[in-house]
Amino acid sequence: MRISNRFLAAASIAALSLFAGSAMAEEKLIIASEGAYPPFNTLGTDGTLSGFDIDIAKALCTEMKVTCTFVANDWDGLIPGLQAKKFDAIVASMSITPERLQKVDFSKKYYNTPPAIAVPKDSKITSVDQFKGKTIGAQSATTHANYAEKHISGAELKLYPTADEYKLDISNGRIDGVIDDIVVLTEWTKSDAGACCKILTKLPVDIAINGPGAGIAVRKGETALADRFSKAIAAIRANGTYKKINEKYFSFDVYGDE
Repeated sequence: MRISNRFLAAASIAALSLFAGSAMAEEKLIIASEGAYPPFNTLGTDGTLSGFDIDIAKALCTEMKVTCTFVANDWDGLIPGLQAKKFDAIVASMSITPERLQKVDFSKKYYNTPPAIAVPKDSKITSVDQFKGKTIGAQSATTHANYAEKHISGAELKLYPTADEYKLDISNGRIDGVIDDIVVLTEWTKSDAGACCKILTKLPVDIAINGPGAGIAVRKGETALADRFSKAIAAIRANGTYKKINEKYFSFDVYGDE
């Protein structure tokens, strides 16, 4: 049977279009999170990541029409792992700061909450200026550690690899206070595990340290991917998906000011 050149050309174009569409549908991203920062990210005993960060990331992947795989990684190794191309993005409550922007690029923020200090319930400390000669704990390589170093004068700063470790030390009376995101500390002090402690105060944001909020980190120079995440964040804010996820975890809008 003879087939015209025009038919073959049309068939080739159709096949290429189908292939291109299939390739786009099969785009895949590997997203890393810490898994030790509830309620934003938690690693279950079965190795599954969950929490606000993860639900937001899944919604963004759906909006972007990409297939995402999630992996847990220690906090200190997140940026090095991204740079080494072990994964494509970080969604781990990572604040957008000038220091980090030298190493990675970020989407626009997907939430923004202030820092706070928690102390034991029987603590005699009633204000931040009473930490002189006292020990305050923070997770290492975080904006909260930098904040304490700059603003809590006279205090000894003790750094921990994870938030769980400083929580254990303050529960056992080994430190006098801890600094972290107000949501993290509030949720913890409301739980049985955090029954030892109370929120002392919310702290004023230092934009030079805290930045404009938490964003999605991508490799330096991959601004197109960062922009896609930013557009997807705006889209889920507009279509109500963000609100549903927010209400699953919080009684207020963690996005902060528009």
